[in-house]
Amino acid sequence: MSLRATLNDAMKEAMKAKDAKRLATLRMVLAALKDRDIAARTETSRDLLGDDEILTLLAKMIKQREESAAAYDTGNRPDLAAGEREEIAVIRSFMPKQMDETETAAAIKAVIAELGAASVKDMGKVMAALKERYAGQMDFGKASAATKAALS
Repeated sequence: MSLRATLNDAMKEAMKAKDAKRLATLRMVLAALKDRDIAARTETSRDLLGDDEILTLLAKMIKQREESAAAYDTGNRPDLAAGEREEIAVIRSFMPKQMDETETAAAIKAVIAELGAASVKDMGKVMAALKERYAGQMDFGKASAATKAALS
């Protein structure tokens, strides 16, 4: 089953269970997904986003909520920070398991060896391959720094 169908089914389950926070979060995710679908339309193509693009969208939404939660923490608003963290938990439940630092480092080394990357000039190729293979599984901000260090 596609990720889109899984999200829709989860929304229906949240409605039946009367889980207001989960329902609101899933509606927000599906609305963002629909916005992306509309933005991606062209004259010749009406294709919907694929699972890898949906995972990228979910990762972006998690990052936004983490930044908001941190801002609420510094602004002494723990109630709002807790709400953001609840949304993060709901969104994360639809993503594959995140790779830890050692798994990320191993994946970076494997891609560098496979592509024969030798310098920082090859970083774009390495990052593109990582994003293609590990969408939603890796924090690409941290992976970028690790890749740069490995190529230096």
